[in-house]
Amino acid sequence: MKYCRNTEDTTWNIGPAASSTVTKHATVSQLTTNASDQACVETTGDWHDRPLANVIDFFKTDPDDGLTSATAQTRLAQHGPNELEEAPGPTWQAVLVGQFTDVLIGILFVAAVISFAVGEVVDAIAILVIVVLNGVLGFVQEWRAEKALEALRNMLELRCTVIRDGHRVEIDASDVVPGDIVELAIGDQVPADLRLVETIGLRTDESMLTGESEAVAKTSAPVDPDTALAGRTSMAWMGTSVANGRGSGVAVATGMSTELGRIAGLTQSVDSGKTPLQVRLTRLGRQLGVIAVAVSFGVAAVGWLLGRPLLDMFLTGVSLAVAVVPEGLPAVVTITLALGVRSMVKRRALLRSLQAAETLGSATVICTDKTGTLTANQMTVRKIWLPSGTLDVTGTGYDPAGHFESDGTKIDYRDRTDLLALLEAGQLCNHASIRRDDQGWHHLGEPTEAALIVAAYKAWLHPEDSIDTVTEFSFNSLRKRMTVVVHRPQRSVAYVKGAPEVLLPRIRRIRQGDTLRTLTDDDRDGVIAAFTGFAEQGLRTLAIAERTLPADIALDEDAVETDLTLLGIAGILDPPRPEVAEAISTARRAGITPIMITGDAPQTAIAIAHKVGLSAPFAVTGPELDVMTDTELAAAVRNQAVFARTAPEHKLRIVTLLQEQGEVVAMTGDGVNDSPALRAADIGIAMGQRGTDVAKAAADVVLTDDNFASIIAATEEGRRQYDNIRKFVRYLLSSNVGELVAIVVNLLTGGPLILLPVQILWMNLVTDGVTAVALGVEPGAPDLMGQPPHKQDEPILSARAFALIVAVGAYIGLATFGLFDLYLDANSTVKAQTMAFTAIVIIEKVNVFNFRSLRRPLAQIGFFSNPVLLVAWAGTVGLQVAAVYLPPLQNVLHTVPLTWTDWLVIAAVAAPILLIGETVKWLRSRSDGVGPVAAPEINRSDHVNA
Repeated sequence: MKYCRNTEDTTWNIGPAASSTVTKHATVSQLTTNASDQACVETTGDWHDRPLANVIDFFKTDPDDGLTSATAQTRLAQHGPNELEEAPGPTWQAVLVGQFTDVLIGILFVAAVISFAVGEVVDAIAILVIVVLNGVLGFVQEWRAEKALEALRNMLELRCTVIRDGHRVEIDASDVVPGDIVELAIGDQVPADLRLVETIGLRTDESMLTGESEAVAKTSAPVDPDTALAGRTSMAWMGTSVANGRGSGVAVATGMSTELGRIAGLTQSVDSGKTPLQVRLTRLGRQLGVIAVAVSFGVAAVGWLLGRPLLDMFLTGVSLAVAVVPEGLPAVVTITLALGVRSMVKRRALLRSLQAAETLGSATVICTDKTGTLTANQMTVRKIWLPSGTLDVTGTGYDPAGHFESDGTKIDYRDRTDLLALLEAGQLCNHASIRRDDQGWHHLGEPTEAALIVAAYKAWLHPEDSIDTVTEFSFNSLRKRMTVVVHRPQRSVAYVKGAPEVLLPRIRRIRQGDTLRTLTDDDRDGVIAAFTGFAEQGLRTLAIAERTLPADIALDEDAVETDLTLLGIAGILDPPRPEVAEAISTARRAGITPIMITGDAPQTAIAIAHKVGLSAPFAVTGPELDVMTDTELAAAVRNQAVFARTAPEHKLRIVTLLQEQGEVVAMTGDGVNDSPALRAADIGIAMGQRGTDVAKAAADVVLTDDNFASIIAATEEGRRQYDNIRKFVRYLLSSNVGELVAIVVNLLTGGPLILLPVQILWMNLVTDGVTAVALGVEPGAPDLMGQPPHKQDEPILSARAFALIVAVGAYIGLATFGLFDLYLDANSTVKAQTMAFTAIVIIEKVNVFNFRSLRRPLAQIGFFSNPVLLVAWAGTVGLQVAAVYLPPLQNVLHTVPLTWTDWLVIAAVAAPILLIGETVKWLRSRSDGVGPVAAPEINRSDHVNA
């Protein structure tokens, strides 16, 4: 692939450019031009040896200001989205054809052909019309489900930070164009092939591209032209991830022109394969299929031996097979899960697979971070401890309005050089920024760092242009500190910030006012008391220090991050989200145990835990966890401890231990090092706002608002979906059993056919499927989050559920046969068949209200709470009325009109099935006390098995 640029302007084309002469590995100034005055260059892998100035000149960009928005839009239109080609999804033609590839549908086609052959033209046409109608309805539903999944793919697109018009902005990675200046930070996924412009401790994980297990150190210096891909340290490749440090680079290749695109190594897609639930349902369908064939063959054989016409018995056998097997069940499940994905989006949760909804609904433990998940992630510096005293800082959020107070009195910050030194150090040891637009003040970068920027702005501090960053030692979960080395006039200074207990052993001096003095034991005790006191107030603490470096010092972290001078401690408030306390209470009622795992100080963790409703009698720190046995750790979890100052490996150990105890574990994470725990958990949940790209890629669920309450809401949605699937499975099977009982009893008594084959097809392929889909959108029961989680491996049909299906089906079948027998004595056979046909449809439609809730009567869930079901119910009953009174349908379905008296008789027979069901549920709800339940202990076994 070649990029060609007209040297007279910035017009770009992409393609082979056959008429151009290209010199491989040449600098831009050496590129030859043809008669069209076009310069062309091979883009993939050809930039690692180019001098930066030439690369920047060729792409007509600026390292500081980036591209203009207009130029970016022009290039996007010319080159297309920065996306890799994906395997195309199913076409509408394939989905439509798939509706007619079922074995039973094939049998129906054979039955139609035979009917034509023996002269039963009306029956043959009726069978074909019903099959086609069923296929069209199935196509519409499945195509809508596929479109819902496609919309989810679009919502999971990668985001990245670029410089446009001189400002840092966040855009979709698909909008990156050649020449964009892309900024990289730890945890980011590289959105395009970049020729690096600036690197500070930058290392990237290229294992998915090159197979190298170690992260690769990067530099902006060009490398030898013949260097292998794994050694091209001046490049960052699309799809790789930033393991450490930060940097920026020029996008030199996008989309399929990248190294990754060339080998088609990455796709961003939603897994739409079959879930375990769908597999279990498919297995159930096969089992019912075997039963259907045996029953159909047996009934047809018995009927033929009793003297019934062979064709009638063949068609009856085929119809019975359709009656026994809920052939639309897998499609209904897929549609329900896909529609559930859209419902999850409304609850701020993006699912990467359909399976995630099932697993989330069965979660028994949620291991959650604190910052931004239980708290609002609106960091504000509220207190500053200086060796000369503690100051309060007014103002909230990212608006820099505010001032500094001492004992309630506003102070003049210009008179406090120690305060200014701390604020300046916090501003320089920082990558965040704040901006104001029409919606107010916003931050870009880490909220904690943004809080330090806001505090500096309150003292009107701005970085000096004369300060150049020399190097950086980045923050990570192991170091728990960050250092920036800057060159100031006549001196180099290291500015350090991090966890107070981590920095304190590296402190040698302390600044009090304008005086520097050696740190004493009393000073050390005072520092500990200061950050401990802040933490007990629920404040996040950051120690800030500096060091003027000797001229000959080695620029490595061990040499630089020692002999530090402590400037002070910032106490940063991140208030709990107001809705979290109720969410935690709901989780406990639902039998879910929340566990807080945070990198903050134990005092801060306990303070926040108490504010959001966690009992948290004590905290376990990472070092303490390291020496704990599994038995001791399990006891700590049972006692609802919080885990503080943890590293990613601690999360992984907790997840593994809980799973060994039989728990279904949901784990939240946002950092690159959280990915092992996210993958190991039964359900990994990444933060959509502050989460790294690596964490999002490892997770099953991405929260769009980073809110713990959204996890509970999504869990409720997962339970609702599973509950509804159980409802319509039982409903469909009870209806099918009823049809089977009516036909078998009728055959054994020797009377005429109670239901004609075409009538059975009408019931199963037209009326039942629509009602089942409507059951799939039933709102969650009021006590849904008052029940223990269901087991992931529990059968779809328990013994109790099977008994219920048989009992309800027996009533439907026997009631239908009773009406048929009653009318057969006083009326024609056609009138009796019409009565039986209509009665069984109406009884089944009344029966659907029994399955709106498996525990509560209608009075408690609300009759009108599912308008979709009411519309479907009215529609299917209307179709049956049309089947009785419209002459075209009368001819096809062999029906005659019914009188008002007939309808009243049908209503009288149908009513008991609902009245009995409602009475049983009402009595059961009173005896069982259906409602909120207490949260069970860890390692419980009382999952729902009904």
